[in-house]
Amino acid sequence: MSQPRTAIVTGAARGIGAAVAKRLARDGFAVAVIDLNEASCADTVAAIEAEGGKALAVGADVSDSAQVEAAVTKVAEELGTPTVLVNNAGILRDNLLFKMTDDDWDLVMNVHLRGSFLMTRAVQKHQTEQKYGRIVNLSSTSALGNRGQANYATAKAGLQGFTKTLAIELGKFGVTANAIAPGFIETEMTAATAERMGVSFEDFKKGAASMIPVGRIGHPDDIAATASFLCSEEAGFVSGQVIYVAGGPKD
Repeated sequence: MSQPRTAIVTGAARGIGAAVAKRLARDGFAVAVIDLNEASCADTVAAIEAEGGKALAVGADVSDSAQVEAAVTKVAEELGTPTVLVNNAGILRDNLLFKMTDDDWDLVMNVHLRGSFLMTRAVQKHQTEQKYGRIVNLSSTSALGNRGQANYATAKAGLQGFTKTLAIELGKFGVTANAIAPGFIETEMTAATAERMGVSFEDFKKGAASMIPVGRIGHPDDIAATASFLCSEEAGFVSGQVIYVAGGPKD
């Protein structure tokens, strides 16, 4: 490939992030697996290496600018110039508005929005120098509004505006920016939501599937497949888009 083939995926220790990291490795990228704790990245790295891929575990709090700068420098020095970035790191602090604390709000904003901003600002230096890049931000159908998620919905909607602005600013450097907005995906996060609601995960999944036109819930690999395309060289004319991967149309 003519372009550097190093990708960074945040929140890649498990769930959607892990699936995206593994898929990009299969696509031929060397993948930096970033999560809060470096040790938690071991399984994803091992899975990539078991298939003959190249991966690097990096521990970093994406909401901390010094840690982000250090992480991206480490990736550039040890794995290669990063030209692909998938901002997937995220947390939930769900509650109804009147019960939501300042910390519930701030933590979610810091990880989703500040984290994506800091990671992108650090990586774009490498992308603009190479005159090539792919940025994929993980939004959500919750961006359209979701009970008990004033913080998360706001952050995910904010990422869509961030994505469109990146597409405008960075396009002339050969960098595209797109967002994926997953619907119901089977992960530890959705399992935790079911538990918080006092519903069995199996019933929770059945209920969700009954409302999805394709008749099933989503899996992390569904998101990874979309990310794979958006990170490819052939997706160079797709930018500033929000793709809802939700088994049906969303407003």
